[in-house]
Amino acid sequence: MTVAVYLPLLLALVLAWLAPRIAERGGPGPAARGLTAIAVAAAASSTWSLAMLALTMLDDLPPLAALDDHPTLELPEPVPGLVALVAGLALLLGGVRLLIELRRRLVTHRQLREAGTAKDGLVVADWSTPLAVAVPGRPGRAGHLLVTTGMLRLLDADERRVVFAHEQAHLAHRHGRLVAATAAAAALNPLLVPVRETVAYLVERWADEDAAAAVDDRDLTAQAVARAALATVGSGSAATLGINGGAALQRVRALTEPAPTPRRRRLIGPALLGGGFLTTVTAATVEFVALVRAWL
Repeated sequence: MTVAVYLPLLLALVLAWLAPRIAERGGPGPAARGLTAIAVAAAASSTWSLAMLALTMLDDLPPLAALDDHPTLELPEPVPGLVALVAGLALLLGGVRLLIELRRRLVTHRQLREAGTAKDGLVVADWSTPLAVAVPGRPGRAGHLLVTTGMLRLLDADERRVVFAHEQAHLAHRHGRLVAATAAAAALNPLLVPVRETVAYLVERWADEDAAAAVDDRDLTAQAVARAALATVGSGSAATLGINGGAALQRVRALTEPAPTPRRRRLIGPALLGGGFLTTVTAATVEFVALVRAWL
């Protein structure tokens, strides 16, 4: 097998380097969606590459192992045994991390849903901890907003409008799916952790921009974001899809500037990377199929 089987892992490094730079300018919506799609492609490609490398260990098992000493057969040499073993271990660890991530999210969502019964899409929990979060719904059901009395006491009426608009944006655009998809991708391939963090930041920026448009006041939105963030410093209450989550200082700074304009040109690089993942994994798969045919 040639270098093609390793390229998806190397391209994941390029994507991880590129992701934070994409988040620095332009509208957050297209960037969040584009990076999520490419992160999923990167995780799938690198996982399949690891699987192909690990499967080359099969030539050391009977009956294929007996053919190594056959006087008339010259089977193609796959990859060194150590490389195949490391790939197998990486594949196993990725699967374990993915299961842990899925369980963590399921437990968190169950706990949030148990906070109360939603009325008109809203649950007000009598908790002192300041928290406002969009709770995704089960399949076939709409989600709802969860706001604590601690958060409501912290904000005035106008700032509460910002909070509700922010959380409604999370539900309307199904940001939970984008965050969950990139978290799963990073679990399978830890090289994609910067992409996961970037998408988590971008969906918060996206919701901030929607809230600013809804209340028609960027300064008020920045004030609400800053106050919510300061109230939760050190409390451990920040939620994945809450107004108090995700690099608050950068978000406040962005809200003090004019609303960003979409710049789809910045997604050209990631799109080319996506094509690179598809091309390299296809080439590696063709080589692997040829190898299997030679073995059989």
